[in-house]
Amino acid sequence: MKAGRRPPAPVVLLSLLGLLIPSAVLGAAFGAEPIPVSTVVDVLVARITGDGSVARSLDTIVWELRLPRTALAVVVGAGLALAGAAMQTLVRNPLADPYLLGVSSGAGVGAAAVLTSGAFAAAGVWALSAGALVGALSAGALVLLVALAQGGLTPLRLVLTGTVLGSAFSSLSSYLVFRSSDPAAAQSVLFWLLGSLAGADRTRLLLPAITVLVCGLALLAVSGWLDALMLGPDTAGSLGVPVRYLRLGLFLLLAVLVGVLVAVSGGIGFVGLVVPHIARLLVGPKHRVLLPTAALCGALLLVWVDIGTRILARPAEIPVSVLTGLIGAPIFLLVMGRRRYRFGGAT
Repeated sequence: MKAGRRPPAPVVLLSLLGLLIPSAVLGAAFGAEPIPVSTVVDVLVARITGDGSVARSLDTIVWELRLPRTALAVVVGAGLALAGAAMQTLVRNPLADPYLLGVSSGAGVGAAAVLTSGAFAAAGVWALSAGALVGALSAGALVLLVALAQGGLTPLRLVLTGTVLGSAFSSLSSYLVFRSSDPAAAQSVLFWLLGSLAGADRTRLLLPAITVLVCGLALLAVSGWLDALMLGPDTAGSLGVPVRYLRLGLFLLLAVLVGVLVAVSGGIGFVGLVVPHIARLLVGPKHRVLLPTAALCGALLLVWVDIGTRILARPAEIPVSVLTGLIGAPIFLLVMGRRRYRFGGAT
């Protein structure tokens, strides 16, 4: 899309926000048993006004179960889109996604260890998330140490180190599943690795929501530096950008952000890869507007994907990555096929 034909960024942001709010309401209406949208609105109004006229069963389903799930979809979708945009800037590669650092594969090892051995059992319902978070952060730390030992956080070294160690972590997850004598545990690991929002509740929203908010604000604070980094390290350095420290800061921020998101939702593919490119088509490459646009696009996409996972195979649920892959692959090919699409200054 040519820059002159793009709508103003405030119009795009307000339009996306205007689509996200009703989409979230619709998300609370779908499930094993559909609920009329008017009933969802009645529950929301009753909660806001303190009116106790809504049936307790409907209030529990909408307020305690479905709205937290939809809210988690918003948080995870926004976070993955932010992480994807920042990762593509860090390594200056349009094929980069949030899982490039091997963090997702490390989380898979932690999740597989919990599900196949009962580790972190003392954490109760937090056991799976705790194991995944420990695995994710450990993987990020290992990638960082290896990259630094080999000479620094250059884009090529990050891509190669993250890819190789990610493959090793995936093999370790497969080994843990193979050694397990419980078929149900193996199935649970597979379902988790493909992503799911089914375990959402209000207690699990706070940590990812705060993490996404803080990381998003931090990225916006250095948006000018990110614009310069997209032009290349030499150009960024000549403009006064501390490239080495910026790369290290981005790496640490992305490791924490992706680790927390994967811990609460599993591995959800294509959102962090495709959505930043869609956002660039809508508002251009400037990170000051690209980041919030990507966050809203990611949130909107994952809300509707989550709706699809609940209704396409009702009463069973489809893993999230199954739908994001089916949707994201053709969208990515269409975006990359546009003649005027630009990434990092190249057509």
